[in-house]
Amino acid sequence: MRLLRNISSIILNKYLLTLTVFVAWLLFFDRNDLFTQLEWRKELRELQKSKAYLEHEIAENRRFSNELKNNPAAIEKLVREKYLMKRDNEDLFLVLEAGKN
Repeated sequence: MRLLRNISSIILNKYLLTLTVFVAWLLFFDRNDLFTQLEWRKELRELQKSKAYLEHEIAENRRFSNELKNNPAAIEKLVREKYLMKRDNEDLFLVLEAGKN
């Protein structure tokens, strides 16, 4: 009987009850609850990966742009490969891989 009274006094302690309600409120009902914070962290990681990828792409495009500005051979290579241009005295042969039409 005395054990039951001690347990009930601990459970009904106003400070413990207030702390429990406060923690429950922060974990589940607040605008910035635990689940929202976890989703935001996941989104942040995805955005950081995307940022790193895009920064790499920007660096590659800047390098390519600088090469095109300074190297006439790079310009010729680009127009020959991408736009299939040729010189007047050349013949152009396109070889397609099997399965790609």
